[in-house]
Amino acid sequence: MNMRKEISLYIHIPFCERKCLYCDFLSFNAQKDLMDSYFEALSKEIQLGGKAYEDYRVTSVFFGGGTPSFPDHDKICGTLNQIKESFTMDGNCEISIEANPASAIFDKLQAYRNAGFNRLSIGAQSLNDEELKRLGRLHDSKQFYETYENARKAGFGNINIDIMSALPGQSLESYMDTVGKVVELKPEHISAYSLIIEEGTPFYDMDLKLPDEEEDRLMYHETKKYLAESGYHRYEISNYALGEQLDDTYECFHNKAYWIRSNYLGLGLGASSMVENVRWSNIRNIKDYIAFMAEDSSFDRIRENVEKLTLEDRMEEFMFLGLRLVRGVDLHEFKALFKRTAEEVYAEVIYKYVEMGLLHRYVEEKSGHEYLCLTEKGLDVSNTVMADFLIE
Repeated sequence: MNMRKEISLYIHIPFCERKCLYCDFLSFNAQKDLMDSYFEALSKEIQLGGKAYEDYRVTSVFFGGGTPSFPDHDKICGTLNQIKESFTMDGNCEISIEANPASAIFDKLQAYRNAGFNRLSIGAQSLNDEELKRLGRLHDSKQFYETYENARKAGFGNINIDIMSALPGQSLESYMDTVGKVVELKPEHISAYSLIIEEGTPFYDMDLKLPDEEEDRLMYHETKKYLAESGYHRYEISNYALGEQLDDTYECFHNKAYWIRSNYLGLGLGASSMVENVRWSNIRNIKDYIAFMAEDSSFDRIRENVEKLTLEDRMEEFMFLGLRLVRGVDLHEFKALFKRTAEEVYAEVIYKYVEMGLLHRYVEEKSGHEYLCLTEKGLDVSNTVMADFLIE
């Protein structure tokens, strides 16, 4: 039995051909020389990480961005090879990469699969070309279909498709048309998010015609209903996996690691980490990141916002992150971790929302553990309920 502790790796690739109008992620266009220097610095950070966390085994790897499919595939595959050389990898490690249809050509997809990537996440967002233009996306629906077909030809048997609702100019009919077309393809996983306009993005300063709140909620409810009828079970507020609820084969292991507070290590510019209840992020200035990694043989200068989480911090996160999962939070595990019951800490909050029909307690047959989860009604107002688990 492998007794090493588990850890997930997030690899940030901050490069894009062009930034989308709604995007507030750390990403930008860059010249080849800067990209080459970045991957050299990233390689060094990976090597240091492998030594610092040699007592851990990696259970998931996620290449995000930015647009990981934008740089040359040899940079991406070389980075994955460096991870394999530097870390102890679990035999069933989930290795994901995000791809934009505008840059994910067949040769790249085949190279990813040959290098060991076993899960692909395609950023479709919409299959309506007018909606894609309004988002500032570089691809159209035809390119999306080509990417999906090429991913299957390359051998990917676990594909996620990202779609978005509440887009400028979008109607319930046009959104559900996208949902229906995605379902026809039978991807193993679908992520369905509602657009949030963030300050600092071009959308924030634009006069946009967005669906009203009622239509937004209709999109949300119709998504749940249609995907359930089409064989997808919802395991998290915005995420659906093909198959029955008891079969978690296609649920995203990496994302679940965040929601259940597993250890995760972020590598690359601006990446966030949480290991053994210590949280930090990497610096966000790419020139400093490259320079510091060239000069130092430690992580010290690239890490900032280092915070050791208090007992209260950990209990809060256990509850409000865990409640994102449809199965909810394991009350037996809460007591084992924090040496007190959830009722001792949150009696008033739990009682209030159970009485309102927003929370539900049940015993899981397999483990015999008692769980607390959001009801269907509670999932509709999840942010309000989860915010109440913050300890003042």
